[in-house]
Amino acid sequence: MKKLMLVCALGILVTFAVSAQEKSADSPVLAFNESSKDFGDITQGEKVEHVFKFENKGNSPLIISNVAASCGCTVPNWPKDPVPPGEKGEIKVTFNSSGKMGKQNSVVRIYSNASEPIEKVSMISNVLPKGGK
Repeated sequence: MKKLMLVCALGILVTFAVSAQEKSADSPVLAFNESSKDFGDITQGEKVEHVFKFENKGNSPLIISNVAASCGCTVPNWPKDPVPPGEKGEIKVTFNSSGKMGKQNSVVRIYSNASEPIEKVSMISNVLPKGGK
């Protein structure tokens, strides 16, 4: 009886493993040209923006369900429609340095149906006081 239960359990595990492999082979793949942008020194109060370009290198449409920034000083804008396989898209991110000082690393998390469901991009800067640049 134990042997039969072990064989059944092993069969179920193999089925799940094969199913997971098939899903990831058909999944969209979110591939960014770059994962960070360093603006160097900027002046406090300055707004900087960058467009992170990506491609869906998978085999099914990429759906970005949410894009969240690490703080309210960083605002992302992303495509709301599915991105077909082989197509490109952009995520525009704006960082407002008002009230910030020193080294900043604003992280943006991208939530999607891709094989890696959470990707990150970041905007780096060193905020100097006004008149200190």
